[in-house]
Amino acid sequence: MKTQLERASRDKGTDWQALRKDFPILDQKVHGHPLVYLDNAATSQKPRVVLEALNRYYETDNANVHRGIHELSNRSTVSFEAARARTAHFLGADSSEIVFTRGTTESINLVAQAWGAKNIRAGDTILLTEMEHHSNIVPWQLLAERVGAKIRWLPVTGDEGLLDLDRLDEFLTRDVKLFSFTHISNMLGTVNPAAELCERASKLGVVTLLDAAQSAGHCPLDVREIGCDFLAFSGHKICGPTGIGVLFGRQSLLEQTPPWQGGGEMILNVGFDKTTYKQPPHRFEAGTPDISGAIVLQVALDYLDAIGRRAIFEHDQELASYAHEKLAALGGIRLFGPKKGRAPAEGGRAGIVSFLLNDVHAHDVVTFADQRGIALRGGHHCNQPLHKKLGIESSARASFYFYNTKAEVDRLIEVIRETQKFFGGARR
Repeated sequence: MKTQLERASRDKGTDWQALRKDFPILDQKVHGHPLVYLDNAATSQKPRVVLEALNRYYETDNANVHRGIHELSNRSTVSFEAARARTAHFLGADSSEIVFTRGTTESINLVAQAWGAKNIRAGDTILLTEMEHHSNIVPWQLLAERVGAKIRWLPVTGDEGLLDLDRLDEFLTRDVKLFSFTHISNMLGTVNPAAELCERASKLGVVTLLDAAQSAGHCPLDVREIGCDFLAFSGHKICGPTGIGVLFGRQSLLEQTPPWQGGGEMILNVGFDKTTYKQPPHRFEAGTPDISGAIVLQVALDYLDAIGRRAIFEHDQELASYAHEKLAALGGIRLFGPKKGRAPAEGGRAGIVSFLLNDVHAHDVVTFADQRGIALRGGHHCNQPLHKKLGIESSARASFYFYNTKAEVDRLIEVIRETQKFFGGARR
């Protein structure tokens, strides 16, 4: 059964409206209203081809990988390693540099607990930014507490949410052993100049980790062009299933990194006195992996690349810019993040808009919108330090993907206008 994407002529441009038909979950009503799903930064929806691939795996090929010699195990193993190769191609990497994990969080923890524990010592500095997700803060705090390292924070400049690159030389110094930063802020929508930051770090011998949770599947990614040493992302945010994630690690670094979990699959030989380990990436995949997740992730990657990641970024960016402009015109709203979008390599805004209505808690905004069929996110978005810096406890967030439309943005604006009227009347 062909997808709407396969039916569309790429020569005539992408039919975004037609792509929506590939997502059965979008064709429903919530509280009596057509669903408007604007919580894609938390998790994306899944096209029918991904859902069918997951079902097909369990119906025909389900077996453990690498350890069996029967036909089902052989099929699963071939598909699992093909998914690794496809993921490597998606990032411009080699298969030996791709480790399957449960998600971005586990990928970063792997680097912190395995590479970090070996290479970061007392007195060393870990450089983060003030816009990091908790998953790119807490693992480094745990490591720093354990080994006696210190953490420094590259500042963010006000509500517009740009990194203060004029001060980069002040923070990125030779005592920094690791610079770990987000590619796209999940609260501000800021697109950071990853290649520039990695280049400047590399000149000082600083290892870099790029949190690509919000950029993988939304814009082109090539680890060689970016120049990062590690990169992490989650499958569930890019049309894949939950429970599967990816860690890219430069091969020379992975080879020097000890295992972080022990068990089956990651070993060459186990004796009563000593154990020897496999080469990367299998050294870091102890136990039974998320086999179906990896295999189905490949289907999601194929689907996204058939659309084109640059086209997706431009579409998301257009919707976010449109939403930002319309929200600003309402008045009585504090908006966060860059005001204008630019190409992915140049920074600017991605498909995320966070905002706060005067005197209305973000949870009230999101609840009011939910009762009208709109799925937003409300809270600190795992960005408590950034929210505190901005002087707020929470914000409402609309985040877009390629199946969203301008009509849905118009509906959002209509509901926010109703929200202002409702809560304004309640205050009077």
